[in-house]
Amino acid sequence: MNTPQRLTLALAQTNLLVGDVQGNLARVLTQAAQARQQWQADLILFPELTLSGYPPEDLLFHRGLRTQIDKALQDLAAAASGIDLVVGFPEYSGAQIYNSAALFRDGAQAALTRKTCLPNYRVFDEKRYFTPGAGPAVFDCQGFKLGLLVCEDIWEPEPARSARARGAEILLVLNASPFDMHKPQERESVVGDRVRECGLPVVYLNLCGGQDELVFDGNSFVMNAAGEVVFRAPAHVNDCYRVQFERRDGRVYAVPGEIAPAISVEASVYGALVLGVRDYVEKHRFPGVIMGLSGGVDSALTLSIAVDALGCERVQAVMMPSRYTSAMSNEDAALQARTLSVQYSSISIEGMFESALKALAAEFAGRAPDATEENIQARCRGLLLMALSNKTGRMLLTTGNKSEMAVGYATLYGDMNGGFAPIKDCSKLLVYRLANYRNSIAPRGKPAIPLRVIEREPSAELRPDQKDTDSLPPYSVLDPILEAFIEEDLSVDEICARGFERSIVTRVLNLVQRNEYKRRQAPPGVRVSRRAFGRDWRYPITSGYRR
Repeated sequence: MNTPQRLTLALAQTNLLVGDVQGNLARVLTQAAQARQQWQADLILFPELTLSGYPPEDLLFHRGLRTQIDKALQDLAAAASGIDLVVGFPEYSGAQIYNSAALFRDGAQAALTRKTCLPNYRVFDEKRYFTPGAGPAVFDCQGFKLGLLVCEDIWEPEPARSARARGAEILLVLNASPFDMHKPQERESVVGDRVRECGLPVVYLNLCGGQDELVFDGNSFVMNAAGEVVFRAPAHVNDCYRVQFERRDGRVYAVPGEIAPAISVEASVYGALVLGVRDYVEKHRFPGVIMGLSGGVDSALTLSIAVDALGCERVQAVMMPSRYTSAMSNEDAALQARTLSVQYSSISIEGMFESALKALAAEFAGRAPDATEENIQARCRGLLLMALSNKTGRMLLTTGNKSEMAVGYATLYGDMNGGFAPIKDCSKLLVYRLANYRNSIAPRGKPAIPLRVIEREPSAELRPDQKDTDSLPPYSVLDPILEAFIEEDLSVDEICARGFERSIVTRVLNLVQRNEYKRRQAPPGVRVSRRAFGRDWRYPITSGYRR
């Protein structure tokens, strides 16, 4: 029996830094050398826009970046020896820029493809930067014909068909596909459609790491010609993986490998939040983080994420009680801080609050107390946290959730202060799910989040006996309305048809519209839904639109 012809590929599910061209190049060369030495790999595949990182945004227009990319391409070609390299990069051609990928072999660029399908929806605005290419490249590697596509090209039928028509036997897809809680399943579904259409196996390599609001989750995979996943890399893990193909009886087969199990939505989202926080802090070179710990579930979840991302020694939590803070909140905040072994302080805001009220007494005379006094408390806390952040160099994490940000249940220059908002795109109901998930993976008898924090009725504790439901519908009503409007773009009539009272729907949507100005001033946070407040939410602040 003849020995089957074999092709060994290395998939670099790697973490890159936008704009760090030389650093990204160094990662490419290091991982290529390791793949050659460890596995005798024939080819190593890197993600979309490897050299610039993704998304480079308006850096692409800077002449300095173009110079660095040109130099890196020369260095890359010169270093390509003993293993083929497929690397993504912004290609400058006169006044045009292409989202390109090239094969580098034996000291030269041996093949080039330019991304054909340019996404221009949600978080993508590639038509602002790139010119579309004319179709995929097909090249030979160890006797196998490989078709090279870039990200969105696999979401449309034509590029895969074109690659097959040009003789491709295997499709290689470079990706920088951002995470949302539905995306891993969607990717495999879409690739399955392409496999059924063209009958070719697909290698899907995805970027892994955090970049501002976006997290790239990895989850790279190989699908055979029958539409079966035969290899899957774990989510949120920066590593290099070996995959192989064989030619037997004139046909090409994907050799089955390790298949990381699909994980729950809660595990996937939690992993993305941890990765997003870690990379934001590390890539900005902060020594650590500081945050307010209130005894509520939002700050408790944020603290757990921070510790899992950075380690307890780099996290400082501060409790800032007032006259309205319950004993339960004080106890539970201290308990969680001890459980997670973080640096912990308790600083009363009573003196600051009293001083502010005294200074404003003449101006407030004759006016009844209202949300103004509540906001002063939040701003006292914000001042303390920012002072500690300035003094220590630690970045301040903001603890607000998506439900609050949607309806403006947050204080500008108070609890909205901060450099990064880990759970900004998590609804309140999702926050509870994530809190329970985090406790489910904690050592038995040592929940990371005290159970009372999860079970108690939520309150901002800014006035006597305050509850969130004093100002908002129950979260079981609020969150589905918000999801229908924000993520599905449904009208009032369509939302009401789902069983919600019109008066509640219109009140909620009016709050969303009225508080756009706050969201524009909020710190960035990890995107985990189909539509987050930030780069894929572009509503006007000033608007006469009525639903």
